[in-house]
Amino acid sequence: MDKIIMAIASGFYTGYLPKAPGTWGSLAALPIHFLLVRLSTNSYFSALGLLFVIAIITAGSAEKIIDRQDPGVIVIDEIIGMLITLIHAPNHILIWLLGFLIFRFFDIVKPFPAGWVDKRLHGGTGIVLDDVVAGIYSLMVLQLICYLFNW
Repeated sequence: MDKIIMAIASGFYTGYLPKAPGTWGSLAALPIHFLLVRLSTNSYFSALGLLFVIAIITAGSAEKIIDRQDPGVIVIDEIIGMLITLIHAPNHILIWLLGFLIFRFFDIVKPFPAGWVDKRLHGGTGIVLDDVVAGIYSLMVLQLICYLFNW
């Protein structure tokens, strides 16, 4: 069971790639989004909700397996954050890459309340929720850019 948990929490081992595991995890979300974007809006949100629950459970379990608080190999949180960023994004790889850059910015900077969540909440919930906040900020910025440039 530990192997399954670690496979999911590490974004199917992208979290083990050298240097910047969060970046690799964020990129791992793009093919997942490519599959999910084909769903209806309700199905997309249902899948996102299910992945959110799975992310919290597996991130918390992986943290216990590794016996280290919020280890870098756990990237399921970046995957969720990216999937939130790309909600209703136009179906174009360049816009998705722009969303990736915006998300990485917010994930690294952690503006309030992301930084607060990162410092105060622990376990799977704390690991995932700061990236959810970064994803929400990124979603708003990406949608604003798409609106302003009529994309």
